[in-house]
Order: sequence, then structure tokens, then C-alpha cells
Amino acid sequence: MPIEIKELHIKINVNEGSKSAASPSSSESKDDDAIAECVEQVMKIIQRKKER
Repeated sequence: MPIEIKELHIKINVNEGSKSAASPSSSESKDDDAIAECVEQVMKIIQRKKER
């Protein structure tokens, strides 16, 4: 018997004031790379759905 999930609750905590040990420029470039990769994957998924 399959399980159906009707609701999904996600809770996150964001600390805007915290500073990390890494330099800001390197972490920003890593974040930008990760975001660009995610956007690219989402666009590929959308294109595949349009082809169907």
C-alpha cells in the first residue's frame, strides 16, 4: 500500500548576523555557483516536461 504525503512542514533558522570563518568573497562565489547549478537543473526539468 503506497504512502501519500498530504502536508510537508519545513522549518529553518537563519542567522543573518553571524560571520563565518571563510572569506566573504569565496563563499559568495560558491553560493553563486550552487545557485546557478540549481537554476540550470530546474530549467532542464521544465524543458523535459514541456516535451511530453
